[in-house]
Amino acid sequence: MTVKNYAEQGGDKWVVNGTLEITTEGEVLLDGVPLTRAVNQAESSATTIAELKADFNALLAKLRAAGLMDQSHG
Repeated sequence: MTVKNYAEQGGDKWVVNGTLEITTEGEVLLDGVPLTRAVNQAESSATTIAELKADFNALLAKLRAAGLMDQSHG
């Protein structure tokens, strides 16, 4: 019998070769911070560097808000 999902001996590492489904009641934490989906960022239609910078900064803000970026550095 092949087991797709298991904890390695000692429990320090989980291996998932199947599907990991997080239900609406569940959450994923990274260093105690919940990870969520980032809000969609529309494709840039910038025609100037200033507009492109604004679009890029909006993307960074959405990634931070979703907990997908380490805010302790930079």
